[in-house]
Amino acid sequence: MKRFAFAAVAALSIALPAFAGEQYVDGTGFAVSGYDVVAYRGLDMNPVGAPQTAPVRGHADFTAEYNGATWAFSTAENRDKFLENPAFYAPQYDGHCAYGVSKGGKVPANPNLWRIVGDKLYLNITKNVVGFWETDIPGNITLAEGNWPGIEPDGASDSVIPNFTSEGPVAN
Repeated sequence: MKRFAFAAVAALSIALPAFAGEQYVDGTGFAVSGYDVVAYRGLDMNPVGAPQTAPVRGHADFTAEYNGATWAFSTAENRDKFLENPAFYAPQYDGHCAYGVSKGGKVPANPNLWRIVGDKLYLNITKNVVGFWETDIPGNITLAEGNWPGIEPDGASDSVIPNFTSEGPVAN
């Protein structure tokens, strides 16, 4: 009987996806404050130390559900790309600040403070934090990756993003 129970638990653990943490969703009710995460891939990325190109707001007509959150996109094509591989386009750490995760916590992230590193989208919370993040991006990613398994199951941050207000996606 013990062998059967062990085999059943093992089979279920392989068959079920890993439990993900909660996606950060701000007062807009949308992941990444209603910005189009697919569109980041087409933006010019500025060098370390310079502000990034402004992200693209999504549109209320083009949405998708993923990781317990609603995501908005600027076009139906971007929505469809996201649905083909949402983990590729979604920001790391369930949309929480990458530097915050490197320090062991979940804090919100500002969609304007972004960088793509190693084909992954990272967001940060404030311009000052971006400065700390950019002093050692590879080292901070390593720290964040080490911390993430321990904090991922925790609830999403319920804090607001400092010095940032989003109107959410463009309305119909």
